[in-house]
Amino acid sequence: MRFHILTIFPDILDSYIKKGMIRIAQKNKLIKIKMHDLRKFSVDKHRTVDDKPYGGGPGQILRVEPVYKLLRKIQSTNYKVQNKSKLQSSKSKIVLLSARGQKWTQQLAQKFSKLDEILFICPRYEGHDERIRKLADAEISIWDYILTVGELGAAVIIDSITRLLP
Repeated sequence: MRFHILTIFPDILDSYIKKGMIRIAQKNKLIKIKMHDLRKFSVDKHRTVDDKPYGGGPGQILRVEPVYKLLRKIQSTNYKVQNKSKLQSSKSKIVLLSARGQKWTQQLAQKFSKLDEILFICPRYEGHDERIRKLADAEISIWDYILTVGELGAAVIIDSITRLLP
């Protein structure tokens, strides 16, 4: 199984994915975790990936452009692209981590453990451009609280799926 984490901090989970069961699963080629730097797909010279909310409000939100460009690159490397956003393979999912998403459960972990590949979109702070939601196959929340980083949610999901792999 392959996991792709789309993030602005590609080294944020290094200590976790290089230890314990996750390290052993990677060493035994049961899983592969690839961190992708969203800043490399920014549209400006400052590598900006966030912006003010378009309707107003506090904080910054993740822009759609870098996410879309990175998804297209990953998909063109591995799969034919369907409808310019979703993966063609039914054994793959694009997951948007969001406090508004479906709650992560053991039943979902079992269902997702049968996939070949999961791509995690990891927003930060105030959230994401609403157009990003259209790029995802699923919107997942790991519980009834809000985190400042989506990468922690991705780590929880990867851990819960990995322990189910034979």
